[in-house]
Order: sequence, then C-alpha cells, then structure tokens
Amino acid sequence: MTYKLLYCVWYLLSLLPWWVHYLLSDAIYLILYRLIGYRVKVVRSNLQSSFPEKSDKELRQIERRFYHSLCDYFVEMVKMMTMSGEEMRRRMVFKGTDTVAECVADGQSCAVYLGHLFNWEWITSLPFWVPKEAQCGQLYHALENPLFDRLLLSLRQRWGAECIALVDILRKTVEFKRKGVPTVIGYIGDQVPHWNNIHHWCWFLNHDTPVMTGAERIAVKNNQALFYMDVSRVKRGYYEAEFKLISRNPKELKEFESVDIYFQMLEQTIRRQPELWLWSHNRWKRTREEFNERFEVVNGKVVPREGAE
Repeated sequence: MTYKLLYCVWYLLSLLPWWVHYLLSDAIYLILYRLIGYRVKVVRSNLQSSFPEKSDKELRQIERRFYHSLCDYFVEMVKMMTMSGEEMRRRMVFKGTDTVAECVADGQSCAVYLGHLFNWEWITSLPFWVPKEAQCGQLYHALENPLFDRLLLSLRQRWGAECIALVDILRKTVEFKRKGVPTVIGYIGDQVPHWNNIHHWCWFLNHDTPVMTGAERIAVKNNQALFYMDVSRVKRGYYEAEFKLISRNPKELKEFESVDIYFQMLEQTIRRQPELWLWSHNRWKRTREEFNERFEVVNGKVVPREGAE
C-alpha cells in the first residue's frame, strides 16, 4: 500500500507541465543550496582542488550552476514516469550509434563507459536508438530504501533497458553471450571503489584517483567493443550523448589503458560543462598513501597488510 501511494503521488506530479517542474526546480534550488546548504563544503572543496587555476568568482558560478543542474535532475527524473517515447527521443538524442549498429550487426557486444553527468537517468532510453537485436542495460546499485528502489527500477527499465546488479554482471553477460544476444551495457565508472577493488590509479581532475576497472576486465574477457559516452546539455531539458569508440579489440590494449582513456575523456567532458558532473559526491576520500599503509596486492588480490588497522 505504501508503494502504491508513493507511485500515485509520483505519477500525479509527473503529469504537471514542464514549466511547473522547472519552477519547482528553482524553488528546490533556493531551499537546497541557499537555505540548507546541502553538501556545499564537499562541492566547494571538490571544485577548488579540481580547478586550482580558476578564480573564486568562477568557482562560485560553477557551484551555482551545479545546484541548478542537480535540482533539474530531480524534477526530470519525476517527469520521466509519464514522458512519451517520442518526447524522450526529442529531448535525449544519441549520436554515433552507427558504430554501435556495426558492432551489433557483427554479433559483437558493447561496453560503454559513463559518468555521473546529468541527466544520466535518461540514458536508459538508449533502446530507442540501437538495433532491436541488442539488449541494452546498465549496472544497478540497489537503494537502501526498498520503496524508492522498486520505483526507480521501474523507471529505469521502462524503455526496455535492463538494470543489472553488480554481483550479477558476469553471469548476465555470459548468459546473453550463450544465447547469441549482443548487448550494449553502460558502466558508470566514476564512483569510489572499495578498498579491496582498487587495482589502478590515474590522474583525474588534478587528483591521484583510485578507479574502477571491472568494465575493462569484462570487455576483454568477452571481446566487447569499448565506448565512451560524451554527454552534453544543449539547453534546459535537452541533452545529447555521443558514442565515442575507444576500441573494438580491447585485448590489443595494455592493461588499464582503456580506463585511462575513459578518465581522460571524462575530464574533457567535465571541463567543457563542469556544472553537469556530480560534485556533491566525495570522490577523493581514498588516498594512495592510506592504501599503501593498510593494504597490499598478493597474487592480483588486494589484502590487508599484516598489523595494519
């Protein structure tokens, strides 16, 4: 009953016209940023350390634009529930899909590096833009609140893309491969990896950054084409996402080479429109110094150092 009530409220809100949604977004901005100051210290610290060459005035401008983008993200996610397919295709445009179609035609699956760039929820409309023979999907991390988790699952899978839990990704990719179904799966790889999953560091936005490497390992194991998705906002409520090929033969790349390329390309995207990235995420809370003090790599696995706390 609680879920049905939540669904009904969300549904009714989504029926409101766009101008009302963006009016609500502006109101949320005033509350979230001006009144509450939601994670302002984290955002400000991330911006200052990522762009030391920018003035305080420039950084505050990016900061304000980020919070506007964040609030737009909220209302655009609500509106997503009742958007028609035609409207979604008009507002979320994908480019470079011809290369993806070539891969699918050859029976090759695709792994797509993504970042937390607004509006990543609308990326789930990708099935409108790729051949029907391909199964689209995205890695999914369950929310702590089971009601919102269930609701967001229904939203993210509305257009036919499948949400795949991290623990199931290897099994699912093998399953699709055995059935002869090419896949196009997105991996949001700009999160903070757990200590035992840190196998590589790269220089990203002026920081020595631990990065996730699972997408590369899966692509190499299954000979999947590797892409980066370059997202930009054309104007409020309108986005473009362009597939940029990294390699159709990932086995020919050096270990972690595609990961380094991905973060280089992601940084270029962020520097072009910095307000679109999720700056409220504490991305650099793990340091190489602490990692070296507490852990070591034994036979390819990260294990605690003897005597380390």
